[in-house]
Amino acid sequence: MLSSALPRPLLAKLKPLTSPEKIQDFITAMPPNFEPNGDTVLSVQSALEQNVCHCIEGAMVAAYAFMLLGEPPLLMDLQAHKDTDHVVTLYKRNGRWGCISKTNHIWLRGRDPVYKSLRELTMSYFHEFGDGVRKTLRNYSAPLDLRRLKPEQWVTNMDNCWDVVDALNSLQHYDLLTSAQLRTVSLRDPFEQHSHRHEEFKRRTRP
Repeated sequence: MLSSALPRPLLAKLKPLTSPEKIQDFITAMPPNFEPNGDTVLSVQSALEQNVCHCIEGAMVAAYAFMLLGEPPLLMDLQAHKDTDHVVTLYKRNGRWGCISKTNHIWLRGRDPVYKSLRELTMSYFHEFGDGVRKTLRNYSAPLDLRRLKPEQWVTNMDNCWDVVDALNSLQHYDLLTSAQLRTVSLRDPFEQHSHRHEEFKRRTRP
C-alpha cells in the first residue's frame, strides 16, 4: 500500500490534507531548507522529519499528499536563464491546471486551477520569475509522474533524491519565447527590485 511507505507519525501529518488549499497551506508553513551544508534534494520522509523544504522538496511532499487522495503525483520543472530553476506540483480541477509551490518570496506562490494549459500556467510566472533585476524564466517541462520512480527513490530515500532531478531534466522542455520576443523583455523597475528582497522566513545567521 502507498500509505505504508511512510512511518505512521509522518503519514498522520499528511492525512488531514484533503484539498489543494490545505496542501498548499501545509507546504507554505514549512520553514525553508536553506541548505546550510550544501545542496540537498530531501525525500518526502526526510523533509517531514526535518520540517524543512525548498521548492523540489516541497513539491515531492505535495505530490505524495495528492497520491494519498488518489490523484497523480505530477511535478513540472520551470527552467531559467542564469538563475535557479523552480519545481511545482501540478493538479487539475474542472479541467483546468493549478499548482502547489514552495517559495520564500511572494513572487512564485502557488496557482489556482484556472489555466487551460501548462504553458498558460507557466506564463503566469513570467513577470515574477527573476533574479531581482532580470526576468529569467525561459521554458517548462512536460509533467513528471513520480509513479515512474520507486518510492525508495523519492518517498523514503535517506540520501539525496538526485534521481528525481535527473528525471525532470530528461523530460522534454518547451520554450516560452522566441529570440525576437526576448529582445523586447524589460528589466524590473526599482520598486520591483526592492520587493524582490522581501522574504517570508528569515535566514538564520551564524554567531
